[in-house]
Amino acid sequence: MEESVDRIRDPWGARVPHARHQPWPARVDTYLAGDVRPEQVQKWVQAASLLHSDGDAMDIAVVDGRVVGVRGRATDRVNRGRLGPKDLFGWQANASPDRLTRPMVRENGRLVESDWETAMDRVVSRSRSLLAERGPGSLGFYTSGQLFLEEYYTLAVLARAGIGTNHLDGNTRLCTATAGEALKETFGSDGQPGTYDDIDHADVIALFGHNIAETQPVQWMRVLDRLEGSDPPRLLCVDPRPTSVARRATVHLAPRLGTNVALLNALLHEIIRAGRVDHDYVRAHTVGYEELAAQVEECTPEWAARICDVPASRITQAAELLGSAERLLSTVLQGVYQSHQATAAAVQVNNLHLLRGMLGRPGAGVLQMNGQPTAQNTRECGADGDLPGFRNWQNDAHIADLARVWNVEPAVIPHYAPPTHALQMFRYAEQGSIRMLWVSGTNPAVSLPELSRIRTILAQERLFLVVQDLFLTETAQYADVVLPAATWGEKTGTFTNADRTVHLSDKAVEPPGEARPDLDIFLDYARRMDFRDQDGAPLITWRDPASAFEAWKRCSAGRPCDYTGLTYDMLREGTGIQWPVNRDAPRGTPRLYTEGISWAHPDMCETYGKDLVTGAADSEDDYRARNPAGKAVLRPAPYMPAHESPSETYPFQLTTGRTLYHFHTRTKTGRSPQLNAAAPDVWVEMSADDATRLDLAEGDLVEVATPRGALRGRLRITGLRPGVIFVPFHYGYWDMLSGSGPDASTPGRAANETTITDWDPASKQPLFKTAAAAVTRVARGDGRPSPAPTTTASAPAGRRLPATSGGPTARATQVPDSAWDRKDDHR
Repeated sequence: MEESVDRIRDPWGARVPHARHQPWPARVDTYLAGDVRPEQVQKWVQAASLLHSDGDAMDIAVVDGRVVGVRGRATDRVNRGRLGPKDLFGWQANASPDRLTRPMVRENGRLVESDWETAMDRVVSRSRSLLAERGPGSLGFYTSGQLFLEEYYTLAVLARAGIGTNHLDGNTRLCTATAGEALKETFGSDGQPGTYDDIDHADVIALFGHNIAETQPVQWMRVLDRLEGSDPPRLLCVDPRPTSVARRATVHLAPRLGTNVALLNALLHEIIRAGRVDHDYVRAHTVGYEELAAQVEECTPEWAARICDVPASRITQAAELLGSAERLLSTVLQGVYQSHQATAAAVQVNNLHLLRGMLGRPGAGVLQMNGQPTAQNTRECGADGDLPGFRNWQNDAHIADLARVWNVEPAVIPHYAPPTHALQMFRYAEQGSIRMLWVSGTNPAVSLPELSRIRTILAQERLFLVVQDLFLTETAQYADVVLPAATWGEKTGTFTNADRTVHLSDKAVEPPGEARPDLDIFLDYARRMDFRDQDGAPLITWRDPASAFEAWKRCSAGRPCDYTGLTYDMLREGTGIQWPVNRDAPRGTPRLYTEGISWAHPDMCETYGKDLVTGAADSEDDYRARNPAGKAVLRPAPYMPAHESPSETYPFQLTTGRTLYHFHTRTKTGRSPQLNAAAPDVWVEMSADDATRLDLAEGDLVEVATPRGALRGRLRITGLRPGVIFVPFHYGYWDMLSGSGPDASTPGRAANETTITDWDPASKQPLFKTAAAAVTRVARGDGRPSPAPTTTASAPAGRRLPATSGGPTARATQVPDSAWDRKDDHR
């Protein structure tokens, strides 16, 4: 059966209901541009999504050396052929006429086109002079969550062992550093315990600060199909916005921003009070129960209701839902990770599952979700604030093992302190100790908090800025050297999604002009710098994606993220595979911790833990004394008020976030006609009660101001909780005359003009959801609605508006069960 659907107007497509404990039926979504018909496609090349963390498997359609469309892959375990709007339409940015095709260098204050020899000579010359004059701490690397595993690993080796710098982090620090930290704090190591397949088995699904309908739309399709099938799950949604998840939830809690820990402590209190604890599991697999029980003893629903501003009865209902679940699946994302007490709150979700024994079984699991397609790779490869293979920087044996893999002396690998997190790197650049910053695949001039400060840092003459990207982004406009990069579909590599599924993305077409894969750029830099191991041989011996993948396998051997049994050929067999993949698990591992906690032993763990309030690192001796047998740690945390609260001058709480149709700073999605038309400009969301009180109407131009700065946007009145303002963070300045930032003629447009320079003490993730703000009207509307979509959490309250539409339709084809390979272990 085939249907054509406008997948902007109807983002999740038609339902294919499926019953609990039954396989999710396949449905293949396809979009071909223009008049291209399926029979005209000359080849289909396998890939997976690069515009969210779902890992949706797809095939790229190629005609005459051009990408002309995509289709979902029915045999893949992640999406069973389904694609979301960004999957279907986002690839069109690859052919945008403003792609960077030649290197650029700064001459007399202006960026001009150059050649690779000149550009790389400038980068290498500055690197060598800084190493000689100021040492390795003068160089920093800030990367993405959108490159490939092979590229991250190469960057980690050249930065850690080649340069010897501690300053390497990714923009995953902004989105899912807390996911990794929470898993380390509880289980001793990063790595998602659960799997997307748990959606098929759970009787309760709890989503904490996770708008899955817009951030992982294909997995929301899976939930919707369960809701339409027999024995549907009950949903708990914790979110201040009226998301699609909230509208389908059995219980929806919309707490005051910054109070997640108070709410979760009350839920834990009720689980213990009602006798819902699996004490046999707790005794066998955890330490710290007495401390946790004592912490939440006084955290009644009534106590939390006063802090969170939600009814105590609703908290009790939520606790009953969680406590009565036979198989509970919880997911967590930015509503927790980017808010006050981020790691403490995420850890309490882990605690909930440990108390209930809800791990390691179908339908019983935790997904501390990722926000970017390769955020997991950034963490496991050591291209952010971790060491490769989830090794512990405080453990000398781990450092020695990594030094053996790289054939360098252990002292070469910086481990005198934790790897430097992103906001600290920008502080060092501001203070002058970092004098060269290499930014690859990310746009901090729009994505970091307090943008006026970030622009000042990037504009410093003493800072040598290298930007490696597809377009002349807001950040690239400050660069001394701009390197044109190839992107998805133009290079080969692997990436790992939020449930540990590894996919291979093959090269389908040539990159434009002189653009090069990020791997080739890093390898060229390493060759020019002549990095050597302790025997005088080249430090980096690989030359292409396949050999880089083999090098990574050697580094991952025996670690939690073991890839040693995985090959490119296996990943071309029709489905992604979940790590670890090794001799014990030759076809992958659907769930971790099926037989207890594997990696928390003091000799093996990735961290000895941190104080969740102060962020102070625990010592090895403390950890060994508390957890000698290596069990999961039940870490309690008290509720602490947010650092910035509403006041008479700034009476609102400001939260920022994503929309279904855009990704990060719109460098790709803003160049897709359908996605850009669906959400063409920034908007400001407010509750109907607040709008009435301030005499504001749909479409009014308003200014949102905080102590840091201001932005302007058209008002959308929604079912948002009163006292809160929401602004999407995607919008910058590249498509405006000003280009790199606001000026006198272009008032602020980026949400991060207003956000605060503050971070979680444990994960160091910035807090984008706690600013105090004021809202004033600049001008009455002209009768037109705001540019906010009507199909998402931004749907208008109490007013009918024209539906958001995308024009061209995508096809969906239901696939018979026989098309699925029944031998697949993950089915």
